[in-house]
Amino acid sequence: MAFPNGPAAQATDLVLQQILAVVQQNSLDLACVRHECEQLRQANALLDIKLQNNRSGTPGYTTPQAPSSPQLRAKSPFLSNAIPPIVQSQSYHPSPLGESVLASHPFGQTRDIPGFYVVIPAGGAGTRLWPLSREDHPKFLLDLTLKGRSLIQATWDRLLPLTSAARTTIVAGPAHVADIHKQLPDLLSENLFCEPGPKDSMAAIGLAAVVLAKRDPDAIIGSFAADHMISGDEAFLSAIAEAVEVARNDYLVTIGIAPSHPSTGFGYVRLGDKLHIKEAPNARLVSSFKEKPDARTAAAYLATGAYRWNAGMFVTKATFLIELLKEYNIGLYTGLMKIAEVWDDEAKRKLVLEDAWPSLEKIPIDNAIAEPAALNGRVAVIPATFGWDDVGDFSSLADLLPAERNQPRILGDGNLVLTEQVAGGIIVPQSGRLITCLGVDDLVIVDMPDTLLVTTRARSQEVKRLVKKARDAGWGTLL
Repeated sequence: MAFPNGPAAQATDLVLQQILAVVQQNSLDLACVRHECEQLRQANALLDIKLQNNRSGTPGYTTPQAPSSPQLRAKSPFLSNAIPPIVQSQSYHPSPLGESVLASHPFGQTRDIPGFYVVIPAGGAGTRLWPLSREDHPKFLLDLTLKGRSLIQATWDRLLPLTSAARTTIVAGPAHVADIHKQLPDLLSENLFCEPGPKDSMAAIGLAAVVLAKRDPDAIIGSFAADHMISGDEAFLSAIAEAVEVARNDYLVTIGIAPSHPSTGFGYVRLGDKLHIKEAPNARLVSSFKEKPDARTAAAYLATGAYRWNAGMFVTKATFLIELLKEYNIGLYTGLMKIAEVWDDEAKRKLVLEDAWPSLEKIPIDNAIAEPAALNGRVAVIPATFGWDDVGDFSSLADLLPAERNQPRILGDGNLVLTEQVAGGIIVPQSGRLITCLGVDDLVIVDMPDTLLVTTRARSQEVKRLVKKARDAGWGTLL
């Protein structure tokens, strides 16, 4: 059989040659990109080594190193025993990774800020980290970086230089009070506020504000979540010190994190005009708050250079926060003030909490007071240079764990994991049995004694859907 060799066949050959040429060019381009990425990785590794050798404090944008502990535990994410408190250095060192446009806030001989009270809301079940995180043992009680300190212990350690145990308050639910006391033996009993039920951040922070304002009318409070990761402690402390100075001028102050990528999982803050406060050279007004955007919008935010991630950290006078509550949410204000009046009488407190707390609105502080106050020029932001992550899912957790190149991260005993031709992902071996993987990439495998989770890093944000499905199917005891 003869094959056609006319003009049509020649045209077909020409088209095929053009397609092959494009494919070959794409392959070359892809190889070049891979080569450039490898060069960037190597350059970043060298830079990290130099910073580690020359740093005077923990640098920003690196996983923070845990303080040394005489009772460093085995590699388990579940910490139950108390670990002795760490003695904090009182000397100040500027952050080695501060941006040139940002000024370093001087602390002088001591970091302690008189009249500054730390509030740590410790709530939430961390459903996107289930089954590692459970309702009765949520992520803030876990050691998720294998450094010997849980997230709430790391938060305590980080903030203690600015305040003291006497001026550190934790707001938590009744199910977690005992574990918090075990992990933080220096926490004063009168500074652990027990909320009867979860009501989101505004009720928790508001409760601390009304009680602390009664104890000290001049108190400046700073609210910091119990389950966030911070790297670059010096830059963090400097930003908080600036925020306190701005708060003295009757502002609700938030901390804006420099975004490293166009995240769709975080809210954003748009920077406004500079405030020109001498003690806080980086302070700006908040132009507006933005909810979690889609990918295209997030990329547009980053392109402007005018947006920062909203990390949910707020610093303000306790009395000023109460004023904002009275103006923007009278229901919460009335209920919390009723509770504050009887707080020192334990018997009356119990009765009033049982009566007033269920009727309080469940609303985050951003929606309750920050957004409306920003429209009236009453919210400020300190653009910060430290690294931050809310460890919101297994994908973000994987980024915080060390691993060989192209190997999965392991949270637990590495002897219980065998892999062959496996790249990326995270494996949590907590059942005691061997986990073996062959030829699968970017998986999330969480093997607990009572349940097993298998998903992909790309779908890890959706784990909370499984939690709901398990609850509906009658598996509430595993949640």
